[in-house]
Amino acid sequence: MRSSFSDQHKKHFTPQAERLMDQVREVLRYHHYAIRTEEAYIKWILRFIRFHDRRHPKDLGKVHIEAFLSDMAVNKNYAASTQNVAMNAIVFLYKQVLQLPVSEEIAAVRSKKPVRLPVVLSRDEVFAVLGNMSGVSGLMAQLLYGGGLRLMEVCRLRIQDFDFANGLLMVRDGKGGRDRSTLLPAILHDALNLHFLKGKALFEEDLANGNANVWLPNALARKYPNASTSWGWQSKSTPMCCSKILLSSSVHSTNSQARLRIDAA
Repeated sequence: MRSSFSDQHKKHFTPQAERLMDQVREVLRYHHYAIRTEEAYIKWILRFIRFHDRRHPKDLGKVHIEAFLSDMAVNKNYAASTQNVAMNAIVFLYKQVLQLPVSEEIAAVRSKKPVRLPVVLSRDEVFAVLGNMSGVSGLMAQLLYGGGLRLMEVCRLRIQDFDFANGLLMVRDGKGGRDRSTLLPAILHDALNLHFLKGKALFEEDLANGNANVWLPNALARKYPNASTSWGWQSKSTPMCCSKILLSSSVHSTNSQARLRIDAA
């Protein structure tokens, strides 16, 4: 089967940036890797370079990769899954960014950290936790549980993603870059509508002051030049007016996660 033009182009993409880590980011974004994957790959590539006294990866090879990965298992006690992420990041660096061959037989010491079973709350325990939460964190937690959402998916919700008429939530660019719909719990309709009503007043105030502006993915800002200042596109990830509107006063998922832990304690 003949490969498409875009597939051929992706295999030979050469970054234009001068600095190595900027080249890594450029290639990751060219291939549309998720932001969390980008952050993880950047972290492990930097650690690999620092482990070898900041030598350029072009001057390193199979032995150096094995030494770094083995150190993760022997001295750092990382889980096998974490070691795999680090190895994938390094392989990506050599094959996709530096366009250098990597040995298929990396003989690093493998992590043997035992797998632990997760703690799963019963239905009554979940209701007890949710019952002790209120305000923004309470809304976030109820959407997480009632809609089966991931934390980042809740943080990225926009006003237009709430379909109250059909009882649905639209999740855009979820795991794997896929869109999907999920249930919007009917019990949350009144609380969400009240929250949006208060938020819209803030939005209109900021709009009048020229501060209402939301980040749009890909080329949507060029395609829809007025979308960034329209109510339907507003999101909790906006650092200005909309950081007060939707679900949290913080724009970072880590801070949102911390707030959920504190409120649920």
